[in-house]
Amino acid sequence: MLGNFFEYFLSTGSNGGRLAVLGATSGDTGSAAIYGLRGKKGVDCIILFPKGRVSEIQERQMTTVPDDNIHCVSVDGTFDDCQDIVKASFADEEFRDHVKLGAVNSINWCRVLAQTTYYFWSYLRVTDLEKDVKKVNFSVPTGNFGDILAGYYSKRMGLPVGDLIVATNENDILHRFFRKGEYHRRNIQKTISPSMDICVSSNFERYLFHLSGDDSSTLASWMSAFESTGKLTITGDLLSKAQADFKSAKCDTTQTLETIKNYHTKDDYMLCPHSATGVSALHQLNTADSATVALATAHFAKFGDACSKAVTPLPEIPKELSQLWSMETRKSQCPNDAKVVQKFMERKIEERIEKHEKQIEKKNFVKHLVLVSIALGAVTVVVSAIRRR
Repeated sequence: MLGNFFEYFLSTGSNGGRLAVLGATSGDTGSAAIYGLRGKKGVDCIILFPKGRVSEIQERQMTTVPDDNIHCVSVDGTFDDCQDIVKASFADEEFRDHVKLGAVNSINWCRVLAQTTYYFWSYLRVTDLEKDVKKVNFSVPTGNFGDILAGYYSKRMGLPVGDLIVATNENDILHRFFRKGEYHRRNIQKTISPSMDICVSSNFERYLFHLSGDDSSTLASWMSAFESTGKLTITGDLLSKAQADFKSAKCDTTQTLETIKNYHTKDDYMLCPHSATGVSALHQLNTADSATVALATAHFAKFGDACSKAVTPLPEIPKELSQLWSMETRKSQCPNDAKVVQKFMERKIEERIEKHEKQIEKKNFVKHLVLVSIALGAVTVVVSAIRRR
C-alpha cells in the first residue's frame, strides 16, 4: 500500500520525483518493506539489519530480491545500533534533504495506522463467534512497541478492548517499565526470538507523550534524561496510569520452547518463537480464554533452528521459503557508523540514477533510430512513387 502511494505521488513530481527510504529491521519489517518497494519508480530502499542477529531465512528474504532499487546492508552491531543510524540520518538536515529521505517502518505513522486494522478485524471475528464477549484482550509479542501501540490507539478510538498485554523475551525493558516503572537500558541479549531483541523501542516514545498528559516539554525532558543516563523512572500516579493502560509478562527461552512444544503436541499448531512469547504471556496472566487474542508474528519456518529445539521433526516448510536457499543473494556490509552508511547511500543512489539516465538515453536513441528509419522509409516510398510517374 505505502509503496504504491510513494510511486504515485512521486510520478506527479512530488518530492522532486524521488525518495530514499531508510529503514532498520530486526528481521521481519525489512523484507516487508523491500517487497512493498521493489521496482517502484523513483524510490531507493535501504534496509539496515544487525549482522548475525536475524535468522538465515529472514536474511535471505531480504537479500534474494534482485531489483536494483533495493539495498540490503548488514551492520556490525545490534538492532538498536541500526535504529540509531536511521534516527541520526533523519536528524541530519543536509543529508536528509540531499537524498530526499523517507521512512517505511514504524517511524512512519502510516505503519502504525495500518496495524490498527488487526484489532478491529480480530474484535469483529471474536464477537461474531462469542456473543457474550463485550471486550477483547490482546497479547502482543513486543519489541519496538509499534503493533501494541496500534492496539492502544484502537482502544482510544473506541474499540472495546480489555487488556493490552506486552509480551517480551529476555530483553524485557518494557516489562520492567510496566511492572516497576523502570525504563532502564541494558545490553541486548541474543535470543531465539531475534525480532524482539530490542532495548530502546522507537514507538514507546509516542506512548510516553500520552502518559505525560500530551505534554511535549515533559516528554523532551524525560527523553533527554534517558539519552544521558540510560534511565527513565516513573512512580505513583504515573505508574498506576501506565499499568492501567498495559499489562506485561516476560517469556524466557525455556518458557518459549515449552510453549511451542505444548501447542504442537496438544493442538498440532506450530508457533514461531515470537508468537510463543505472546501465548505464554496470556497464560502467565490467566487470560487464556475465548475473549483473548494472541497476535502471531511470523511463520515458524523462518526460525527452524530455534523451533527444532522444541519439536522434531518439524512440519514441512512452505515452498516459498525453502526455495530461498537456492537463490542468489546480494548485500553490502557497513560498520556501525552513521556517516559511513550515509556515504554508502549517496553512492548507491547516484549509481542507480546514473544507470537509469543511461537507460533513458539508450531508449531515446533507439526511439530516434526507429523514427529516422520510418522517415527514411517514407522518403524512399515517395521517391519510388515519383519515379514511377
